[in-house]
Amino acid sequence: MTGNTLWIGARQPPGVLLGALITVLLLTGCHGPSGCFLCGPYADSLGGTLSGLVGSRLTLQNNSSPGSQLNGPAANGTNVVFATALFSSSYNVTVATQPTNPSQTCVVANGTGTTSGTSNVTNIIVTCTTNPARFVYVANRGSNNVSAYIVDAAGGTLAPIAGSPFAVGTLPVAVAVDPTGTYAYVANQTDATISAFTIDRTSGALAAVKGSPFATGPAPTSVAVDPSSSFVYVTSGSAGTVSAYSISAGGALTALAGSPYAAGTSASSVVVDPLDHYVYVANQADGTVSQFSADTDGALSVLSGSPFAAGTGPRAVVADPSGQYVYVANAASNTLSAYNNIQGPLATLSGSPYTTGTSPDSVAVDPLDNFLYVANEGSNNISGYALGTAGDLTALAGSPFAAGGEPSAVTIDPTGSFLYVANGSSGNVSVFAITAGTGVLTAVSGSPYTAGSLPSAIAIGD
Repeated sequence: MTGNTLWIGARQPPGVLLGALITVLLLTGCHGPSGCFLCGPYADSLGGTLSGLVGSRLTLQNNSSPGSQLNGPAANGTNVVFATALFSSSYNVTVATQPTNPSQTCVVANGTGTTSGTSNVTNIIVTCTTNPARFVYVANRGSNNVSAYIVDAAGGTLAPIAGSPFAVGTLPVAVAVDPTGTYAYVANQTDATISAFTIDRTSGALAAVKGSPFATGPAPTSVAVDPSSSFVYVTSGSAGTVSAYSISAGGALTALAGSPYAAGTSASSVVVDPLDHYVYVANQADGTVSQFSADTDGALSVLSGSPFAAGTGPRAVVADPSGQYVYVANAASNTLSAYNNIQGPLATLSGSPYTTGTSPDSVAVDPLDNFLYVANEGSNNISGYALGTAGDLTALAGSPFAAGGEPSAVTIDPTGSFLYVANGSSGNVSVFAITAGTGVLTAVSGSPYTAGSLPSAIAIGD
């Protein structure tokens, strides 16, 4: 992709020389008979408008030929070239892969027809809309279960799902929902297992996957699902490792060959970047963050220079939706470390670390890449920051915002409208409306909502 140009399924007539000439014409922007004498009967461009994209990994295709991924708002614009087609060639531009992080649904209008060879197609329209949150899941480490809620998309309010809470293993400390909203995974620290569930797409109820629970390394501390919903990664605090699993069609987990992978001491948190290039692990005892490259088969390879220095006692790590920046919450130093990931290996941003509240335990970036929020377990509040264009942070007006007792986890709905906080000692979930433009938090009417004992992790399903 160059600028707002996406090439999908380029089809060329026989002959190496002619094919090469057409390639040259495409690269030089020749799209019609007036551009040069070789245009006209050989190739038309298929173009139009892409709008509303904020997620990652959107893939369009012409007939059965997929193109490159489109990621985030930068891909929006007019005159997007989706493909080239021959004279009198039929075309069918469709969505091959819907975007995630946040989950979106993109539709194509005017995507079918036949080229004439004399004029470009310019009326293909691709429009993306964000799927609102439908369900919220909270892992309660004190009651060994998961509280499940249905979300009111307009107001962000919560209502218990029939059958909630759902039993899991002993001391559940982490929960993750795959990007398709099909499966939920819960890390049970004492059992050293992962409980796997299918999610009823209508009710949000959980049903155990056949074979669940699945064995992990000792004392699992966190769990993450990659953007393609193909792999699950689990950190082991005792072993200082990250384990990798493939997800079967039924949601079952199979350990990958070569897994687990060495991380740092007391690995405490794992996240996969939205573009599915890297996996990051915060190492609590080391004061570091490990960075791995993720292969297409889910295997991990340590990047040169890893692990990278963080603050004292890092407890949580997150990558922003663009995949360019990484943030680590340092519980023992009350700071947030910020890194640039544009060139691959992490590089500390100017201005890092940033001061937070006491014992920051969780961090989340809104899907529109405008704001970042930190749950401060020791000061019972949420620190809010505006994200600058270079990944820098500026404290929001009114920050920090009061939460419940010992907020231990924070997450944001896919539309960027609501923030959800699991409050450990008060046994409930706080819901805040995020003010557009300013990021200021306002408690939603009816908040907080009752959870189980010692809620420690929270996840959203669409």
